[in-house]
Amino acid sequence: MSRLPELSGSLKPPSAIGAIRYLHTLGPTGTNLESAAHLWFRQRGRADDGQVVLHTSLEQAMASVPRNGEHALLACAVYPDLHTLVFGHLQTCRMVDCFLWPTHEMVLAAPPGARTEPRIVATHPAPAGLVPDRSARRLVTSNAQAAIDCAGGHADACVTTVVAARAHGLRVVRSFGEVPMVFTVHHVRESDR
Repeated sequence: MSRLPELSGSLKPPSAIGAIRYLHTLGPTGTNLESAAHLWFRQRGRADDGQVVLHTSLEQAMASVPRNGEHALLACAVYPDLHTLVFGHLQTCRMVDCFLWPTHEMVLAAPPGARTEPRIVATHPAPAGLVPDRSARRLVTSNAQAAIDCAGGHADACVTTVVAARAHGLRVVRSFGEVPMVFTVHHVRESDR
């Protein structure tokens, strides 16, 4: 009978977590990631001194995040190309934490009075599987951006959060409920190698 190898790493949180003062994540305001970032600071008793910084994409955030040890990226396990962010930046970025937390209620939303069967649905790539089969997908940078674009007439409907739908005056066509999600924290610092 073969034995499993012993874990070489520690199950204790890395000391880098205590140095994080800024969490960079996906915006605009109203994303699940923004909500998770605020939760992460609250759970550590740092809601008052931790700052959430929003970006158009996590890739854009990675390019601009200072590497002084006080900054981290907050992502989610279903973020497209998360593997590229992780393995493409091993010298300066390390995953230091993760947690399970439900998203906001995910919905298909449309402007009041919109057609019953949307032709074009704005969606972030991650929840694109929620777009109705007969609709075309218009990919955008976040769930919150999908609501903004839909309210602005760039799509007939959108896959978004109920929070973003309400903020932009959209009506909920269908609710998919909250989705249990794994969120990941990636500490960014200068390479010590």
